[in-house]
Amino acid sequence: MLVLVVVLVAGFSITSSTRTTTGTILRRDRGDIKNLTKQLSIGLIGSGFMGRVHSNAYRQVNGFFDLEYRPVLKAVCSRNQETLAKFALNWGWEAAETDWRRLVERKDIDAIDISSPNNTHHAIALAAAQAGKTVLCEKPLACTGAEAREMVTAVEKAKVPTFVWFNYRRVPAVALAKQILDEGRLGRIFHYRASFLQDWTINPELPQGGTALWRLDVDAAGSGVLGDLLSHAIDTAIWLNGPILSVAGATETFVKERVHQNTGKMHPVGIDDACLFLARFGNGSLATFEATRYARGRKAKNVFEINGENASIAFDFEDPHRLQYFDHRDPAHLQAWRNIHVSAFEHPYHKHWWVPGTTTGYEHSFINALADFLEGLENGKPAQPDFRAALQTQVVCDAVLAASRAQKWVVVGEA
Repeated sequence: MLVLVVVLVAGFSITSSTRTTTGTILRRDRGDIKNLTKQLSIGLIGSGFMGRVHSNAYRQVNGFFDLEYRPVLKAVCSRNQETLAKFALNWGWEAAETDWRRLVERKDIDAIDISSPNNTHHAIALAAAQAGKTVLCEKPLACTGAEAREMVTAVEKAKVPTFVWFNYRRVPAVALAKQILDEGRLGRIFHYRASFLQDWTINPELPQGGTALWRLDVDAAGSGVLGDLLSHAIDTAIWLNGPILSVAGATETFVKERVHQNTGKMHPVGIDDACLFLARFGNGSLATFEATRYARGRKAKNVFEINGENASIAFDFEDPHRLQYFDHRDPAHLQAWRNIHVSAFEHPYHKHWWVPGTTTGYEHSFINALADFLEGLENGKPAQPDFRAALQTQVVCDAVLAASRAQKWVVVGEA
């Protein structure tokens, strides 16, 4: 039997065919599914790397989590018609648009997912809130705290659900660290240290701007490793250890000029290639944070360690299914760092996945996050971080940049 799949893309259509084996055909059309779930029609803006990650989460989440809501891949938006058509067909989006405003205005869409460059988040979120849409947004929430505050004001005035994709909270080992902290096992916290290291921008011939390298263009990104990498570390730290009160930091741009892909000419580089800062938490603990794209050999070295009066925990995303734990209360002859393989049904999220001893990875953290968000819609308890929670991370980023410019300690602003 020949099955035709048609995707409408901004005024033109794409048709592909596949064959099914003989036997019973299980239709997935909305009209043929029993009303066991509520449909949440998604409009995705952005068809790059994060667009792929989010599309995969929407497709996978109901297969592993028993949820009242079921995402429907209604329409995806991107400016490049050729790549958009292929993306929509590959991931099963019903339709596509090349203008995000038209996507936001569509009556058949319930939720807008912003997966486009940072400098687009503010305008899209304001329009989505005005249209009464649920809003999901990639991190960082905005380019500045001022933009983020306007976004928070807009969505709270519209009373629409929001969510920010800080996915590392949903890595099971990180969620287990949160559980251990909430159980009080570490006691009083003295130190928090975190780093996120990469090496992909060392080549001075690498251009800035354009579709693939907008993260190196300050106009599109707002900042460099601070917003791209340390925003993850900051969000995780606030979630695990509480609010950050003050910071002192430094940034550096090692390659001062790069060719801009939009002009073909050399332009100054406005983003930070590296960032380090100290922090004081509300609980009295001290912290160090570091991020760079100039750590040769490091691809995604996202690590943290927390030292308490009684115990310590440590995590490394390059070994994501393990959590290190040391407890000083163990008998002296048994004291050692424990290497906990986070894969048992008793560990966060794993009851939804594979048998004990097997592992999950990067993509699963987004599926776990989406499941939490959808469950929050069901029970009326919004999953975190929502826009207001993500604003806390944004004001810390602003304070770090201010501290770097002033070369002094800066108090973090109110979220």
